[in-house]
Amino acid sequence: MYTLKEFLEQFIFLYPFMMSIVWTMGAMYYYFRREVRSSKKPPEYEEYPFVSVIIPAHNEREAIKSTVNSVLASDYPNFEVIVVDDGSTDETPEILKELAAANEALRIILVQKNMGKAYALRCGTMASKGEIIVTIDGDAYLDPQAIRWMAKHFIEGPRVGAVTGNPRVRNRTSLLAKIQVGEYSTIIGMIKRTQRILGKVLTVSGAIAAFRRRALYDVGLWDVDMITDDINMTWKLEKRFWDIRYEPNALCWILVPETLRGLWRQRVRWAQGGVEVIKRHNDIWKSWKQRRLWPVYIEYVLSILWSYSYVVFGLFLLLLSFFIPVDTAMVKVYPPAWKGSMLAAVFLAQAFIGLAIDRQYEKKIVWYHFWVVWYPFLYWIITAMAAVWATPTALFKKMGAPAVWKSPDRGLFTKL
Repeated sequence: MYTLKEFLEQFIFLYPFMMSIVWTMGAMYYYFRREVRSSKKPPEYEEYPFVSVIIPAHNEREAIKSTVNSVLASDYPNFEVIVVDDGSTDETPEILKELAAANEALRIILVQKNMGKAYALRCGTMASKGEIIVTIDGDAYLDPQAIRWMAKHFIEGPRVGAVTGNPRVRNRTSLLAKIQVGEYSTIIGMIKRTQRILGKVLTVSGAIAAFRRRALYDVGLWDVDMITDDINMTWKLEKRFWDIRYEPNALCWILVPETLRGLWRQRVRWAQGGVEVIKRHNDIWKSWKQRRLWPVYIEYVLSILWSYSYVVFGLFLLLLSFFIPVDTAMVKVYPPAWKGSMLAAVFLAQAFIGLAIDRQYEKKIVWYHFWVVWYPFLYWIITAMAAVWATPTALFKKMGAPAVWKSPDRGLFTKL
């Protein structure tokens, strides 16, 4: 029989060890099957469906102009741009009015009261004309060919309900930002590739995603009371058996937090949103038809349990270290060193493979292997503590009220 300490020790080691292997193998399979032989030229068609690009914005005065201009510079031949300003208290509305006056393809919607990102997306969708709805964040910089790559899936796949793009880190001036450059390639990108191979994706990217208009209305658009609109919308679509795809060629450059406070707020929001989603969609267990979502659900629950185990075990070691003599503390309290070495080796291999795969989208990204090696030391602690902090809030939160947003940390230098 395992003691509680031994059980936690085994779980804390085995969960990231096994998932790292799964993500690495899945990403490699996806790469060799769907990326290595695919054309790097954007697809061309005789007819292009009309696309509406919706940009929800709240206090984005530093970045909104470059975001809008990047979309207007897209090489897609048939699109409109709608910016929904959700109760900004800075100069964002004035900037948008100036941009709209100079560009016929741009329309703006001004919401007087902050009602949240999901509400802004609903407003933009209902005012749009496109068969395909592309959503990007108000601080993102869209690659000129991104819309073409995402539209390809809707043209060729009638059951495609959404396509998630490939967000890339735009600001790289600090250690926190440089680590996230690697994180988006070696963690987020690899997970999306693996989940796509397995058939169900946990979430489209909130920074860049495209949706079939009919699919959005089929599931009732975005729920305004969910703090993470992207995860919830993904689950709503997949429960209705719409296909979710990943398009790594659809690049979008984003701003990431560069302060510990900003990073903490981001990870708490992600964790709370994830728990809210699994709480709302626990009815998948009532239907055999939803069985392909079960592994995704279980994996997310395991990640929450791992976070609690990681924090509890860490506190356990810290407290016992005060009461056990130094000469015996390592033997009685700390886990064997070989487990840490194994985790480090597997993570380094995963990081190298992830960066090598993404080299086709950023040639110099392999150099960020030096920075991403710090990910387990810093981000595991922050992510685990954020999950522990956010889970009770999500579980006991009274749903129904609009999930309003606050201006996030956009990095040390956001005027791009």
